[in-house]
Amino acid sequence: LKDMESVKKVPSDIEISQAAEIIPITQIAEAAGILEDELIPYGKNKAKVSLSVRDRLKDVKDGNYIVVTAINPTPLGEGKSTTTLGVSQALGSHLGKKVF
Repeated sequence: LKDMESVKKVPSDIEISQAAEIIPITQIAEAAGILEDELIPYGKNKAKVSLSVRDRLKDVKDGNYIVVTAINPTPLGEGKSTTTLGVSQALGSHLGKKVF
């Protein structure tokens, strides 16, 4: 097999992180259905979720859990986490469901 050359320069991790639009954690929590009093903020961009959310959602049907194990990352660093997110987003889109 012939070695392939990359057509574009792959951005570095720092370039990717600097280009990302940071969404306030309160917006993400609201989209996920987490109430304001169930969120313990640590600044504008991160938070812990109170365990009381489990009690409030105890009668809601459980979702599905996707586990991806034992794969080698690609040269771009795409590994288990990226694959898991991609699979869950694709399934959610296909089924018309909200996924996080």
